[in-house]
Amino acid sequence: MAIKHGSKVDKSFSASSMTDLMFLLLLFLLIATTLINPNALKLMLPKSSNQLKDKAMTTVSVQDAGHGKYRYYVELQDVGSIGGVERALKARLDGQKDATVSLHCDKTVAVDEVVKVMNIAKDNNYKLILATSPK
Repeated sequence: MAIKHGSKVDKSFSASSMTDLMFLLLLFLLIATTLINPNALKLMLPKSSNQLKDKAMTTVSVQDAGHGKYRYYVELQDVGSIGGVERALKARLDGQKDATVSLHCDKTVAVDEVVKVMNIAKDNNYKLILATSPK
């Protein structure tokens, strides 16, 4: 008399739950990356064919806020006024030799505002680079 085993093990594998998890993870990452706001100012830099490869220690950005008002940023941190720029630069570059500052100005910024930042750099013996976009 032959003894039959009633329970047979199914050797197949179902990956449907794994694909569901991967789909949900992919969907989460796509949504999360679209919500990330990069920390950058959108400035329309003047164009130039001469580009320097010198590395700046810090950056100063001037953005036109409209109605003759300007916003000043040092390393993407809003410093308020031109006096705030000088204080922030002194705090960041105090004791550094050959301190280099990169100046990023929107095309619509008045030359007077650029000259104010240039004067701060000259008074504190900082090397100043005016950032431009390539032609």
